Amino acid sequence: MTRGELERRVRAWMDRRGWTRDHLIGARFSVNVFLAGTVVWTSLRWIGDTNPIWAIASMVAACDPQPEEATRLFRSRIINVLIGCAVGFALLVLDGGEWMIPVGLAVAVAVSSYVVRVKVMWRQAPITAAIVLAGGIAAESRLAGMERGLHKVAEVIFGCLVGLGVSWLMSKVWIIRTPPAKA
Repeated sequence: MTRGELERRVRAWMDRRGWTRDHLIGARFSVNVFLAGTVVWTSLRWIGDTNPIWAIASMVAACDPQPEEATRLFRSRIINVLIGCAVGFALLVLDGGEWMIPVGLAVAVAVSSYVVRVKVMWRQAPITAAIVLAGGIAAESRLAGMERGLHKVAEVIFGCLVGLGVSWLMSKVWIIRTPPAKA
C-alpha cells in the first residue's frame, strides 16, 4: 500500500466518524505531552529532583502540536524567563527583604512589556522573578536564593527544550496534512 493510498483510507475512515484535522492535531498534542512528560519526569527524577513541576509546566507550554507555534512559544518563554531571572537576581543583590517581591513583579512586567516587547508568554517574566526572589527570601540567604532560582530557571529551560524537541520530532514522524478542498 502506498503512502497516498494509506492517507486516502485514513481520511475516509475519519470522514465516516466525523473527525476533522483538529481531532488529529489534538491527538498529536496528547502524544507529544505524554512523550515529553515521560522524558522530563524520568530525567529529573533520575538526577534526584524531587519536585520537577516547573519543568513539567514549561514542557506543556512549549509542546504545541504545530512546530512553528512551539518555536514561537519556546522563544518567548525563554526571553521572559531570562528577564524575570535578571530582575530577580538584581533585586536579591539589593537585599531589600519581602517588599522586593511586588517590586520585582512590577519591574519584570515593565521590562517585558515596554523594553523587550515579547508579549507572548509575557507573564513568565514576573513568575520567574517571583521564583527567584521567593527562593532568596525563604532561604534567608542571597546565595541560597540565587541557587534555588537558578535551579528553577534551569528546570524551565529544560522543560521548554524537551517540549520543543518532541514537537519538532513528532511533526516529522506524524505528518498531518491539510485535506484538499472539496469541489
